[in-house]
This record gives sequence, C-alpha cells and structure tokens, in this order.
Amino acid sequence: MFGFVTIDKPELKFKDYEVYRGVYCSLCKALGKNYSVFARFILNYDCTFLSLFILSRESTCHGFKQGRCRFNPMKRCSYLKNADSALNKGAALTIISSYYKLLDSIADGGFFKKVGCTLIRPFFASWHKKAKRSFPRYEEILKEMFTSQLEIEKSEDAFLDLAAEPTAKMLQAVFKAEAKDRQEEKILSEFGYHLGRWIYLMDGACDLRDDAKSRSFNPFLLKFKSLEDADIKEIDGILSLSYFRLSKAYELLSFDRYKDILDNIILSGLAARQKSIIDSLNPERKS
Repeated sequence: MFGFVTIDKPELKFKDYEVYRGVYCSLCKALGKNYSVFARFILNYDCTFLSLFILSRESTCHGFKQGRCRFNPMKRCSYLKNADSALNKGAALTIISSYYKLLDSIADGGFFKKVGCTLIRPFFASWHKKAKRSFPRYEEILKEMFTSQLEIEKSEDAFLDLAAEPTAKMLQAVFKAEAKDRQEEKILSEFGYHLGRWIYLMDGACDLRDDAKSRSFNPFLLKFKSLEDADIKEIDGILSLSYFRLSKAYELLSFDRYKDILDNIILSGLAARQKSIIDSLNPERKS
C-alpha cells in the first residue's frame, strides 16, 4: 500500500473530516494496542480507507468517544466505540503489507536503504507473526502478491500490465472477501482489481524520474524504455482507464453510512492525487 487513497480535504465537509480523522486515529490506536506503540508509525491512508469502507457497510452504527492522543497528550482525538472488527482488519493489513514492502526494499533498495531496513526487520517480523496468526487469509494474499511481484520483476518478458497484476489481484481478493452476496462479489472484484492496479501504477508514475535515474524497476520504463521516451499523456490515460473502471464499480455499491466521505475519496481524492502526480511529471500542464 502506498498512501494514494486519501481524501480531497478542500472538498470535504468539516463534520465528515472529523469522522475521517476519528477513523484514522482509531486505526492508529488499534495498531498500538494490537502490535506495538512503534507500529503506529506505519499508519497509512490506504488502510484507513479499508477500515472506513468496512465500517460503512456494517449494520451496527458505531459512535465515537473522546480521548487523548498517545503522542500528543495535549491533543484531543475521537475514537470509534466497539469497532474492533474493521479496525483489526485495517491494522493487520497495514502490518502485513508493510512487512512485505520492507522485504522488497531489502531485496531491491540501495546499500543504505538495505542496511536500514535490515536493522528494523526484527521489529516488523514480530508484528507480522502476530498479524498473520490473526488474519491468515491476509497473509496468504500478501505473500502470493510479493512472490509473484518478485518473479515478474526478474523476468525478461515482463510488461506493464503484467507488472500491475499482483497488486491488482491482491486488492481484488481483499475487497471480494467483504461481499455479502454473489452480485457484490462481482462488483467488489472489479473495484478491488482496478483500485489495486491504479495504486501500483500511481506508485510507478510517482517514482518514474527516480527509478530512471537509479535504473530501478518501474512498470512505465518497461513500456517506454527511458524517461525521455515516456509519454506523460499516455501514462495519464493508462491511469485514467483503471480509475474509470473502479469508479463505475464503486457507484454500484450501497452503504449504510459514511457515503459522503467515501464519495470524496473515490470520486474526488483519487482524481486529485492523479492530477498532482501527472503535473509533477509534466510541469507545463500545471494551471
């Protein structure tokens, strides 16, 4: 998970922002409670979205209670009441995905990055062991993604769509597991697949310049061979195709609560994030 699935804050109502922050702080608290106070540092917006998504479809309406932030006791925070199921899933996915991202950095990072990641690996390994014991299905999904990704990145026959497949299938499986019936399985499979594909390719677009400079693996360099040959308009089009398909699948879903926040994330936040990345690659496009 890469932190691209977040709100478009200027377009979000204040009351909805407070709810979003409450879910974010609640997930932070769950990471600390279930794993370690240091696990809170790997909190990300993508897994906050997952917890919010699950909460929005539960029949129980969870209220909030006030508390103090663990890192800033002067700051008051809102925490969800009786929402352990959704928060524990979000926390476990945060831990397991971060662990495999750490392994990826050790395998492909530069010297100093490898050393740093190797030093902190024992902490992640301890948290990972607990998370995979509590959520073995998440472990199975993420491990398969990591293994497939490594094989693809080492293959001489790799191409852009193939490189995006492991992350796409990973989120497809995660969201499909939340389906209430066969019809929802189809919708959530489509939504999760293209959200995963979009996230992976967004990460590739974000790192394009750095990866070209360091000659690291990047899905867009498979397609365009070099930074100079990269067609920014075509990259935008590739991202927009997955965004279109995930947004259309999303519009077929129903929610019991938090729909305004989810609409803001999916229908506004993702588009704003994509525009920001594309503009950074193509300064002339900035308005």
